[in-house]
Amino acid sequence: MATIDITDQSFAQALEDNDIVIVDFWAAWCGPCRMFAPTYGAAAERHPDVTFGKVDTEAEQALAAAANITSIPTLMAFKDQTLVFSQPGALNATGLEEVIQAAKNLDMDKFRAEASRQQPGVMWSQAS
Repeated sequence: MATIDITDQSFAQALEDNDIVIVDFWAAWCGPCRMFAPTYGAAAERHPDVTFGKVDTEAEQALAAAANITSIPTLMAFKDQTLVFSQPGALNATGLEEVIQAAKNLDMDKFRAEASRQQPGVMWSQAS
């Protein structure tokens, strides 16, 4: 499946309509973003059961601000409309695959229980 462009108007719907959504926040002027794009596109082709979205932070400044994007690229993963991963920086193919598999395998009941015991804003990261 190809990646989809996500806008401020389509973001909530993308999360509602799909079990897992991986979002790449990027900009055309960002060298690491351009280097990450083929890796991200290839992952989208390998995982048709996952929705891969791209948010152009220049065109969607309000959405980027709402997502607290301070560095690009930033990758976020949502499962069942819940943010389960957020990390700035371009990942290599192996790192991206690990994030995708972790999101697929994540037990949301356990995740929500653990999140309720954590400080607000603490989410699962690749270090978990």
